[in-house]
Amino acid sequence: MNEIESAVRQWLDRVVIGLNLCPFAARPVRAGQLRVFVSAATTELDLLTDLQLELARLDETPPEQLETTLVVAPQMLADFLDYNDFLDRADELLQSFEWDGTYQVASFHPQYQFAGTGPDDPENLSNRSPYPMLHLLREDSVEAAVDAHPDIDGIPEANIRRLRELTPEQRKELFGP
Repeated sequence: MNEIESAVRQWLDRVVIGLNLCPFAARPVRAGQLRVFVSAATTELDLLTDLQLELARLDETPPEQLETTLVVAPQMLADFLDYNDFLDRADELLQSFEWDGTYQVASFHPQYQFAGTGPDDPENLSNRSPYPMLHLLREDSVEAAVDAHPDIDGIPEANIRRLRELTPEQRKELFGP
């Protein structure tokens, strides 16, 4: 495992699972059904190609073996606005291969900022990651998780509350300076 994948897996364990920001993350991680693909892409075309290949891998692999994939782009999209623009191209890729409705892309970035928030608002931390990432999810799995959760609408508010309760020292330890 390389240094970047190790940092991503540590973030998953300490932040996403450790703070229970996503109540659905622990199962595929613990079952070894999550793939972390570190892209060497330095252009949008190369990253789109990597996304296409990873979506094809998901398409060809049963969920019992591979539930979800994190595509990490450490060499590009450092600017959040550029990253946000790229998400449109990722959605276009899903549509062009007729994967919309089968897969979806969730977004994580070191500078993630929800619309209507300030850069230092704690709620942004729920989607902050060590590197720019695209999380490839199976729609069927998302729907099953949503149907099985007793309070799906309460997750964002619980996350905001949990993140606001972190001390400055805890935030720095988990998310860096």
